[in-house]
Amino acid sequence: MNSAKPFWEKPLASLDRGEWEALCDGCGRCCLHKLEDDDTGELFPTNVACKLLDRRTGLCSDYANRKKLVSDCVKLDPKKLDELEWLPSTCAYRLRSEGQPLPEWHYLISGSRETVHECGQSTRGWTVSEVDAGDLEWHLVDRPL
Repeated sequence: MNSAKPFWEKPLASLDRGEWEALCDGCGRCCLHKLEDDDTGELFPTNVACKLLDRRTGLCSDYANRKKLVSDCVKLDPKKLDELEWLPSTCAYRLRSEGQPLPEWHYLISGSRETVHECGQSTRGWTVSEVDAGDLEWHLVDRPL
């Protein structure tokens, strides 16, 4: 009997690149624009997605070139996750860095890439592309980061 833990239960620092990338649940919420209050630093979510986000799948449409095409796209680093307060509370990277398990709807648990969308955790159905959005102030939403 093999008692080895699945890779998503292992410490983030021990994951190889493929395992690290596979943790992404495809929610797309980290690719939504946020507004920051200049006085307090508080972040406010919007329904405006990066131009590269495929809002149907929740994945980047040009992942290999995203840093060239979107200058402020953040490369997630296991050593710096605690600095990224804007990561969704349900983000697999955040959860695992905090020692928490993946949610039941995560595709690595459910076996389906659709469960993140079916349970309303993704950007599908309620977001607009930054190409079409206009001023972000008009797109504030009452949803958690």
